[in-house]
Amino acid sequence: MSRLPSLYISHGSPMTALNPGLIGERLAALAARLPRPRAIVMASAHWLTHQPVVGGHAQPPTIHDFGGFPQALFDLQYPAPGDPALAQEIAQRLTAAGLPTATDPQRGLDHGAWVPLRFLYPQAEIPVVPLAIQPLLGPAHQFALGRALAPLREQGVLLIGSGSITHNLHDWRSYQDGKEAPYVRPFIEWVEQRLQADDSAALLDYRRQAPHAVQAHPSDEHLQPLHFAMGAAGGDALGAQRIDAGIDAGFLAMDIYRFDGADAQLLSAD
Repeated sequence: MSRLPSLYISHGSPMTALNPGLIGERLAALAARLPRPRAIVMASAHWLTHQPVVGGHAQPPTIHDFGGFPQALFDLQYPAPGDPALAQEIAQRLTAAGLPTATDPQRGLDHGAWVPLRFLYPQAEIPVVPLAIQPLLGPAHQFALGRALAPLREQGVLLIGSGSITHNLHDWRSYQDGKEAPYVRPFIEWVEQRLQADDSAALLDYRRQAPHAVQAHPSDEHLQPLHFAMGAAGGDALGAQRIDAGIDAGFLAMDIYRFDGADAQLLSAD
């Protein structure tokens, strides 16, 4: 079985589900290039807990965790099955790594999970296991979560962190006229440079080192899934490949990252 990469996806507004634009095209093209996974683990910025928790529902419901949007958005469903056995394995792996983990047999898929999955795997036939993140424990903790689960990539499991490479909702109405927030490009360029340099230490310390970090992320739950995906790369070499999906509403950068770890050199040589 081919080793899968880990992914970081910027999922954007819930309305991405109805108006996917460039991110929908990029996700569909990415899925077409990947070996078909047997299951997906999704660490979403919209499931936040104080300790690690993994979803063990056999048929996770679609969670519409938002308000004020058209009814057509609430009518959407993503009826992918769950994988309770994989959820138990994940809890065991994390606990063995010193990250005691609970399971939640009722947890469904929030929009950070099902919105991008609609474009990656629209048939909703691949089992999905949601995983909570713990923003109060910091980037290094999310990195450790990913590192503990990295061996699952060898078993056909696709590990995804879903957030947003920039996420300042205070700017929601400030850049609707086509202008672009001045902090967005310096921030995403710094992230790309540090990822290309395999500089995990700087990325874990991004709030101190990155330009405009606090403007890009007043709170950092939407970037910490990136640290999960970095950890899931499984080694010192991240093998990061950026997929540019544009900037929505002038302030939401929609970057996707694919992490192939040590396999990246082999891929680039093909």
